[in-house]
Amino acid sequence: MKMQENVFDIKYEPLAGTYLPNLLRIFAQNKFLFSPRYFPKVAYSFLISSIMYPFCISEKIKYDRKIENTEIRQPPLFLVGHWRSGTTYLHNLFSQDKSMGYLTTFHSTVAGGFITGEKFLKPIVEGSIPEKRPMDDVPLSADLPQEEEYAMGCLTPYAYYNGWCFPRNMKFYNKFVCMEGVPADVIEEWKRTYLYLLKKGTLYWKGRRLVLKNPANTGRIKIILDMFPEAKFVHIFRNPYEVYFSMMKFLRIVLPRYTYQRPDEEKIEESMMDLYARMYRKFLKEREEIPDGNLSEVRYEDLIGRPLQELKRVYKELGLKTFKQYNESFRKYIEKYGNIKTSKYQMDEEIKSKIYKKWAFAFDAFGYEP
Repeated sequence: MKMQENVFDIKYEPLAGTYLPNLLRIFAQNKFLFSPRYFPKVAYSFLISSIMYPFCISEKIKYDRKIENTEIRQPPLFLVGHWRSGTTYLHNLFSQDKSMGYLTTFHSTVAGGFITGEKFLKPIVEGSIPEKRPMDDVPLSADLPQEEEYAMGCLTPYAYYNGWCFPRNMKFYNKFVCMEGVPADVIEEWKRTYLYLLKKGTLYWKGRRLVLKNPANTGRIKIILDMFPEAKFVHIFRNPYEVYFSMMKFLRIVLPRYTYQRPDEEKIEESMMDLYARMYRKFLKEREEIPDGNLSEVRYEDLIGRPLQELKRVYKELGLKTFKQYNESFRKYIEKYGNIKTSKYQMDEEIKSKIYKKWAFAFDAFGYEP
């Protein structure tokens, strides 16, 4: 796997905008070890977080009591599934339903100050991100839906993407996907932070149901059910061969844009394959605990081939009543963005054998031929 590196590319750095005390905690976790070549990115992250810090403090003073008193009356809708399995497309589709709210790229970038800092900080965020995602040309904007794992990384050091910034410690951060081998007090801090974030999102959207896309939550079903017993879930899955090759392409392009440490390419592949197996073995056990009528599952290939029909089925299975009301909005979005071209990959027998050996259970679980 050949990484595509540009140490001066700072437009896709996820820790820029992190709540400043949390940024210091993350660096302390990693003993402030970063490769000197990445100093421009480190400096940029601390600069942006320092600029945003006063807004975060102001927001805590003005809104923390309101946030803590906010009730989440409509159980959130959680979109789960492995990275590169269509979660973003699904999230963008659901966002056309204006009865729901979601965390935007701006919210996830400045999770500590997106209420008080919206007018001043949003133009900074808009100017600091590319127009399209570098791995697949999907549009990016400060106002478009974004996965809240980035927001969690802004507020707590116990977030998955911190391992992409500090790949020498990736095994440590991967633990926070399945939350296995993690101290109870850390899990409680994570839950408090997550609840605070979702209350804040609910306050922002004036009580709408939140639709939340986060692949890392695939390994946290039981924890989410502990927090929201009536939560609804949509799980999207994809052919494991395609996931492997798409992930490797994704990591090759994106990881160098995130990292503060030079990654070991072989260990990155090994880490990805191990996490897939652990996350999905846990999901397959925990999905049995989701109450009837609160889980709908979608095959990626079906969503791409007939998105409107699949979305209608999901709404029906989950008992969501607003599909007809927003049918035209869904249709217009699909007409504009639904022509998704998937990459073609050459799979030699050695790589196929390696993938199947590690992920055979997933081929069986999701009905794909090896």
